[in-house]
Amino acid sequence: MKKSNKLKIFNDPIYGFIGIPNTLIFNLIAEPCFQRLRRISQMGLSYLVYPGAHHTRFHHALGSMHLMQQAIQALRQKSVKISNEEEQGLLCAILLHDIGHGPFSHAMEHSIVEGINHEYISLLFMESLNLKYKGKLDVAIAIFKGEYPKKFLNQLVSSQLDIDRMDYLKRDSFYTGVAEGNINSERLVTMLNVVKGELVVEEKGIYSVEKFLMARRFMYWQVYLHKTGLVAEQLLIKILKRAKELLVAGKTIEFYGALQFFMENNISKEDFTQANLEMFAQLDDVDILASIKAWQSHDDFVLSRLCKMIINRKLLHVKLKNKPLNSEKLHKHFLAFKNKYALTDEETAYFVFSGEITNQAYNAQRQNINILRANGRITDVAKASDQQYLKTLSRTVTKYYMCYPKVSV
Repeated sequence: MKKSNKLKIFNDPIYGFIGIPNTLIFNLIAEPCFQRLRRISQMGLSYLVYPGAHHTRFHHALGSMHLMQQAIQALRQKSVKISNEEEQGLLCAILLHDIGHGPFSHAMEHSIVEGINHEYISLLFMESLNLKYKGKLDVAIAIFKGEYPKKFLNQLVSSQLDIDRMDYLKRDSFYTGVAEGNINSERLVTMLNVVKGELVVEEKGIYSVEKFLMARRFMYWQVYLHKTGLVAEQLLIKILKRAKELLVAGKTIEFYGALQFFMENNISKEDFTQANLEMFAQLDDVDILASIKAWQSHDDFVLSRLCKMIINRKLLHVKLKNKPLNSEKLHKHFLAFKNKYALTDEETAYFVFSGEITNQAYNAQRQNINILRANGRITDVAKASDQQYLKTLSRTVTKYYMCYPKVSV
């Protein structure tokens, strides 16, 4: 099929006009597997908490590509050598870095295909596209895998201060209206440099890095791990689990779109074939929502009740604490709901459960964010900063949650 070579621009609410730099990028964006990202929510079910959070992985991919263009320009102005082939590789790698996300992004990471993360599926898509485009994605794949000889190119795509994070923090902050997450990504990009082959931030950009790390912490606790969003995602996972359980038991259940294939088949890494990849490319949020809407009237109490909770936003009550919760209280709620509806323990566990979540804003032991001082010395940001709280951001924070039905549910 003949492809159009027309180079277009997108009007992005974050950065303004985003231009498509060349024909290869245009053709990749036009691929059906990339267009599918228009139907994959960037933030899962966070719109149940923040009504504006309806943006998609498509928005994020284009925004990340735009920031990468700015990063390449900024580094070249500082005499950092990036060839045209490497530029193409960077743009393709960042454009396609999330192409393997399943419906509702992270919410269903292991619910559709167990034990296979989205990065692995992204790589499969990139390798498939590389065959179609006769090796033009070789450099992009090496960068995506972190294997390209120039380490700073890999770090631009995946590190603790990469282009991916710079875009999603700013973008998610904008669409949720959570001002604490807003970062100056353009300033951060301008302050990037390369020393001994590794990515660094010039000392005058240290305050922007501090803001970036604090924004990351705020966004995780206030948005990504918000207790209401957390319980909604848990319900979504449990809906798919229950549907598969009923299917295995021989019950009649109707699936929409490509969801049926993945519910009927257990796909592992070893048997994730090209045919399976093409089927995955047909799967999106629409299939899940259509199925959930239909299952509201299913004769199985558990599946029906869970689906109504999501569709009508009548979610479970959730308690989130800094220390382990009282198991006796959880057991009390468990027995009350079990007896009220004459359920088995297995059925009740879909509605009354507990768990824990963790967050680490900065890992000083992995791919440090290094600051280039005026005297030429390289220092980790936690040591270079005069803000004591940055040192505490390296600690892993664990919180515990308990979910159970409200009285009226």
